[in-house]
Amino acid sequence: QLQLVESGGGLVQPGGSLRLSCAASGFTLDQYSIGWFRQRLGKEREGISCDSYSGSRWLDDSVKDRFTISRDSAKNTVFLQMSSLGPEDTANYYCAAHQATGYAYACWDPDEYDIWGQGALVTVSV
Repeated sequence: QLQLVESGGGLVQPGGSLRLSCAASGFTLDQYSIGWFRQRLGKEREGISCDSYSGSRWLDDSVKDRFTISRDSAKNTVFLQMSSLGPEDTANYYCAAHQATGYAYACWDPDEYDIWGQGALVTVSV
C-alpha cells in the first residue's frame, strides 16, 4: 500500500519553529516529486512548497523566507522546516506525491498529486 505519513505538527508560539516530516512507505520517493500543502480554516487547500524528483524546489512567496524543504533519500522522507511562525500559518499541513512522468507539471496544484498523507495540524498561538 502506498502511503505518506506526516508528523511533527503541534502547538507553537508565534515566532517559533517546527519541522514537519513526510515519510513514504510502500514506494520510494526517488521517482516522485513531493508537495506540501496547507488548508487554513474556511480556506481552500493551497500549495506552499514542492521538491521535485529532479532536484528543483519551489516555495510560495508567503513562506519563502521562513520555510525550507528538503529530502532525505536514505530515510525516504521529505521535511518542511518552518520558522518565524505566525498565527496566519495555523493550518492542517499535508504532503503529497506526484509520480515523475518526464513532463512539466504545476507543483502548486493539488490536482497534480496522486498520493496524500493524512495531515498534520499546526497551531500557532500564545
